[in-house]
Amino acid sequence: MTTHFISAEIDLQETPTELQKAVETELKKQGEPLRWAITSVDTEQQKAKVEAVVTKQP
Repeated sequence: MTTHFISAEIDLQETPTELQKAVETELKKQGEPLRWAITSVDTEQQKAKVEAVVTKQP
């Protein structure tokens, strides 16, 4: 198992619950998320930047 630091851009959602689901869905494409955080929000583009640590099976 290896760990990776990744960044992703997520479209802002209507509610915090929907945003959390969108973040987790996007991160699972890269591996199993260990932790993640929204590090910035672009209100003009309606995007959130997410940084995460994920694990992957070799």
